[in-house]
Amino acid sequence: MKTRTEMSHSNQHQADEFYATARNRFQSNRTPEISFVIPAMNEEASLAQLVMRIEANVDTDNFEIILIDDGSTDDTWVVIQALADVYDYVRGLRFRSNRGKAAGLQAGFDIAEGDLIFTMDADLQDDPKEIPRFIEKINEGYDLVSGWKAVRHDPWHKVLPSRIFNRMLSYFSNVKLHDHNCGFKCYRREVAKSIKLFGELHRMVPSLAGMQGYKVAEIVVEHHARKFGVSKYGVERFIRGFSDMLTMGFLRVYGERPSHFANFCAFGYGVFATCLAVASLIIGIPTTAGIVTLMTALIFSGMGGACVIAGLFCELMIRQNSPAQVSSVVVDTREDFKLQASKLRDGELQADECEHTESQQLDSLQFENQEELGTLSA
Repeated sequence: MKTRTEMSHSNQHQADEFYATARNRFQSNRTPEISFVIPAMNEEASLAQLVMRIEANVDTDNFEIILIDDGSTDDTWVVIQALADVYDYVRGLRFRSNRGKAAGLQAGFDIAEGDLIFTMDADLQDDPKEIPRFIEKINEGYDLVSGWKAVRHDPWHKVLPSRIFNRMLSYFSNVKLHDHNCGFKCYRREVAKSIKLFGELHRMVPSLAGMQGYKVAEIVVEHHARKFGVSKYGVERFIRGFSDMLTMGFLRVYGERPSHFANFCAFGYGVFATCLAVASLIIGIPTTAGIVTLMTALIFSGMGGACVIAGLFCELMIRQNSPAQVSSVVVDTREDFKLQASKLRDGELQADECEHTESQQLDSLQFENQEELGTLSA
């Protein structure tokens, strides 16, 4: 039977070990060579497999995986926490509510430290075996390499609108790619840090990079059918996509001189009104009903034009003054671990409240395919 003093010494020893683990884990001078930024929403079944597949296909042990829980309603955050406890290279962020893919990517970009930054979808449709090919293409002198899902395992009602959208975006942005919206991309660090994403602009990343003068390339990647869960995107994403395309065209041409666009519209309306006035003088004034109809049409067309202009200027203001997306993060596994270690060190927590072995954490992940994961980790 241990005395109170022996138990106190034992508890302090465990606290010191836990604090040392935290210090060694997070105060290393090594900067990751590669960062992986992966937003996830309700992807509890796929994250563990994805992490192990990435580990098996990276040639260096100096990398980090940043998993962002975008307001999931399942146990996605529980899995991320377990992975972060087991693997030093995993870091998790959690949003208070669903913020969208762009916000998730931006939060990851803000804290990513690698010279190369990969983005991937969390649903296992992107194959980590393609990672060396992305790096090879980047080393040819490109700043951003985007994947092209030449053969897609998606229903036709998703593939056809996507192809139309990509062709139109290539035309408006002058960045010629087959698949702008492919989630599998590799960035040089300076590219990811220079792009500010919000709203739905994650679809426009190659175009945004091209507008800033970065060299963009594309490689064909293998696309797998979704293994778990369901797609989080519906028909409305195409409507938002075309709206973003209009924004992209405006920003590309008038992003640094928006007053030119307003003046051009005002001049156009002035010319139209002048032509109507001259025509009415030459051919005579129409009936009262005709005048009312004409005035109504002019008012509504003017309102429509004003709405478009107001929307574009609001977009420009948000783009130039958007706050850091990381402010939306409510939990960071790394900061949470540091806080827990500090409290334990100061005696605010008991050691048994924080003590979790790696085997216990691995058991909690509930891996779906043990044979596959065993092969990858061998």
